[in-house]
Amino acid sequence: QVQLVESGGGLVQAGGSLRLSCAASGSIFSISTMGWYRQAPGKQRELVAYITSAGSTNYADSVKGRFTISRDNAKNTVYLQMNSLKPEDTAVYYCNLNILGGIDYWGKGTLVTVSS
Repeated sequence: QVQLVESGGGLVQAGGSLRLSCAASGSIFSISTMGWYRQAPGKQRELVAYITSAGSTNYADSVKGRFTISRDNAKNTVYLQMNSLKPEDTAVYYCNLNILGGIDYWGKGTLVTVSS
């Protein structure tokens, strides 16, 4: 069983930065694609960024140039560095682990609030 625990959320002013972390249990982290999703109030959950086991990354257009996803396989941890935050980035951010394009695991989420 895989468990994902997010941390690093909080309240920040527009233009500020936060770094989210997601620690994974289990032994499949290094071969998994890791992603960050977010869900704003009244909206559907959306993909923010993902990083494959090989280190390839992909970002939503809305965060390109501002957010950076990275991973540390030795620590079973994925990070999301968020810079130049905007009020529209306010959401609950969820960590996702996907194994071989099949099974998904989710964290419980961490709240990011950006004030204007």
